[in-house]
Order: sequence, then C-alpha cells, then structure tokens
Amino acid sequence: MSEQTRERGQGPAAGAERRVVVVGAGMAGVQTAVALREQGFTGPVTLIGAEPHQPYDRPPLSKAVLLGTAEGSAFDVDFEALGITLRLGCEALGVRPGDHVLDTSEGPVPYDSLVLATGAEPVRLPGTEGVPGVHLLRTLDDAERLRPVLARQHDVVVVGAGWIGAEFATAAREAGCAVTVVEAADRPLADALPADVAAPMTSWYADAGVDLRTRACVERVERVEPGGPGGAARVVLDDGTRLPADAVVVGIGARPATGWLAGSGISLGPHGEVLADDRLRACAPDVHAVGDCASFPSARYGERLLVHHWDNALQGPRTVAADIVGAPAGEIPAAYDPVPYFWSEQFGRFVQYAGHHTAADTTLWRGDPSSPAWTVCWLRAGRLVALLAVGRPRDLAQGRRLIQAGTTMDPDLLADPAKPLKAATAASA
Repeated sequence: MSEQTRERGQGPAAGAERRVVVVGAGMAGVQTAVALREQGFTGPVTLIGAEPHQPYDRPPLSKAVLLGTAEGSAFDVDFEALGITLRLGCEALGVRPGDHVLDTSEGPVPYDSLVLATGAEPVRLPGTEGVPGVHLLRTLDDAERLRPVLARQHDVVVVGAGWIGAEFATAAREAGCAVTVVEAADRPLADALPADVAAPMTSWYADAGVDLRTRACVERVERVEPGGPGGAARVVLDDGTRLPADAVVVGIGARPATGWLAGSGISLGPHGEVLADDRLRACAPDVHAVGDCASFPSARYGERLLVHHWDNALQGPRTVAADIVGAPAGEIPAAYDPVPYFWSEQFGRFVQYAGHHTAADTTLWRGDPSSPAWTVCWLRAGRLVALLAVGRPRDLAQGRRLIQAGTTMDPDLLADPAKPLKAATAASA
C-alpha cells in the first residue's frame, strides 16, 4: 500500500477504483462532483440529494423564482455526460466511518471518499410548526408556495430583518404586497454588521414602503379561522400588538444541517457545523465537509470561520476535489483560506461584502451613507481586512484583491471616495 493511500485511510475498496459519494445536491455538492471530473477523477461519483428536484441554485429563489419571472434555477450541468450518478429524494440518515458506509432512506451506500455538503437549514420560529400561513424560504418548494402569496398581493409579515428577510421584503414590495417586518434587535442585520454600519439601512425600509418594527419580539403566531377577518394568521408581539397577515415569512437565521450526523463520531462545532481542517477534511478518515455545513481554520483571520454564503459553496469544492484526487508528486496542496464574499439585492440597492471584520481595529467610510452609494472599510494593523460596498462594485472588486494580497493601506487616501481603492495603498502615498 502506498504512503498516500495510508494517509488517506482508504476504505474497503483500497487498491480498486475509488468511489466518491457526495451528500447534498446544492451548490457545494454539485460543484464538488463537477470539480472531481475537471481535476481528472475517473472513478464512480454519486450525488445524493434529499429533495426530488433536479439540483438547483438557491439565490434566485428569493428573486426571480419567487416573483414568477423564472420557473426554476436548475444547474446547467449534464450529469450523465460527466458520469455523475444522481440519487434524488434520498435522505441521509447517518454515517458509519469505520465501515465506510453512508446510511440513507434507500439503504446503505458504501464509499471510499465521502463529502458532506448538506448545507444549512432555516431556524423555525417556536410554536409555528403546522400553523397555516407560516412560511420559510430555503427550498424550491418553499418559493413555489410563496409565489401565489405575492401574485395575489397579500398582506405579509416578515419575522427577522436579516439578509433573507430584507430580500423577501424587497420582492414582496415589488409584487405590490403590504409588508411589515418585525425584528427583535434594535436594527436590521444586527447579527451581521456593527450598529453604526447597519443604522443607515433602517431608512431603506421606510423608503420602500415597508413598516419596520425593531425591538419587536414575537410571542406567538395565531391561526385565524378560515373566512375570518385579517388574513390566515395573526402575529402577536410581546407588547400585545397583533399584526394580521395573509402570510408570515420567517427569516431568523440558519444552522448547519448536520443533526443526522449524531452518533457518527464526526466532530461538530458550537453551531453544529462539521469541524473541517484547512483542506476541508473532517476528523473521520476519508470524509470531507464543504459549504454551509462546515467551518474551517483561517490563517488570514486567525480564527475558525463558518461562512453561510454562495461563494464559499462555489470555492470550497475545488479544495475538496484536489485533496481527493491528490497533489502531483512534489507539490504541496494549498490550504483553503478564501476571502469570504457575498452579495444581497434589497430595496433597489446592490450590497456586497468581502472579508471578515470582527478583529478590525479601524473603520473608515467612503462616501455619505445617506447617499445611494457608499463603502465601509475595516483595517487591522493598517491592512484592509473587510469592506461593505453599497452601489460601488468597483470598490468591492478592487478591495477583495487588496484583502487577498494583505496590502497595507493609506487611511487618508482610503477615506476619499473619489480615489480608486487600488490607488489608496501605503505605497501610493
């Protein structure tokens, strides 16, 4: 047995054609299967998805699919031509790493390499299970259930003013719905951005005709008898306020979809995420984890990152595939340490974020936050570590490269919105 085979802990098919099984048919799972083929892997690849639909992309669900301008968002991938076996409507139930077996609703599936790409699942509002008119927005079925709500211009209450809540409220207003957003914190995006950065976004809701209620905790959602006044449900706040609604959309966060790994011995973090290393390998032999369900150590930021965004699900699979295929002799594989990136379209604005700002020691503004376009930059020891760009895509594109390079910036030049970011380096001063 070769040294590489011993390091990989090959399972029952060692020495034979290796079988890769990918659990999760979202972006991370699909891109892992595709990346394996692109990097020359010729063994069997099986992609397992819990939903019966052809694998699809999620960002359009809160936009085009929801508004009825697109019927779906299936990936443009010819799985048959790539020799990728799809097993859809098949739910993962557990893993037996010692036996190299994945247990599913359709029976055991042996593997030589297993990739966990099950993503995240939305947090449910307690007490709303089975209450008519209460919706989540995570899957294609969720979007299709919500589409007629928007088409009929129903009154909608959105619980949570995070990214998904803002995007849904944007779509609902575009469709002509009356929208109320209730948020327990004192501002939108309280869990994502500092107070001074999120504060300017509060006015976006009123400008769009959305009734935003902060410091508003939901006590319960009541079912309303069919034919009664005020819609299908009633949202009761902790101050006694009652908000009638034809639909209630809950967007209060998401957590890694890893409950099915209980008892497997695979180490999970404080948020339930798989603890992967810098090659996205889990603690069990021949098991990788990628996308929303996994965290990884970042040397760039000096901490473990759990990134619930599309770009992470796009980039990580290349690292997983390279580790499974194996680096050519003499080459050291690169660690996975991306500059996190995401975007959001809300209330007529294109919002982009790159990096990780929590350890920053300096915050600089480029432009007036009351204007349509502005940027916030975060520095640590003079180096750009993160930025949020509203309507300034060039700042984002240049800033992302500067973060990647660890470039030292000149604060005075950086704060001038008329100066390109790439010209605001210390070397340019």
